[in-house]
Amino acid sequence: MSNIINILTLTRIFIATVIFILLMTPDGYFLALILFFLAGITDYFDGYLARKYNAVSQLGEILDPIADKILILFVLFGLAINLSSYLIGFIGAIIITREIWVGALRDLNARNGKSDATKVTFLAKIKTSVQLFTLSIYLLGLTINNMLIIVIADIFLFISLFITLYTGLIYT
Repeated sequence: MSNIINILTLTRIFIATVIFILLMTPDGYFLALILFFLAGITDYFDGYLARKYNAVSQLGEILDPIADKILILFVLFGLAINLSSYLIGFIGAIIITREIWVGALRDLNARNGKSDATKVTFLAKIKTSVQLFTLSIYLLGLTINNMLIIVIADIFLFISLFITLYTGLIYT
């Protein structure tokens, strides 16, 4: 069962690269939106199945958040390029910086036998959910060609940024 769960997680990484490519052409927006929701479903099911069948593994615990980050970053950068948005690119760079920082803190704590100090918090899960919701708004706006929805997504991007920075501060 853990192999199936890890395949679901790895599928999310593959989907992220496909979405990035699809964002380079207006003909790909709708498929990118559908694949993004499919990636979200894989995120739900890999966690659900791991808990239901008690198939939680160290590899899965490491891969799952990495797959989430790869999905978020590929879509953020695809959107930044597509929309020629320095704002999305800059916020994406800040999000990457926070993820590298928290990853380094986790590594440091693991080396010192304090892994619990940087365990994933509920607020960090909310952060990921807000990021994914924000990206879905962007993808919807592109799909239906509505710039007002893109502006709404920009507002959610700032909310996402503040939660991202706050959780990074908590881990620090």
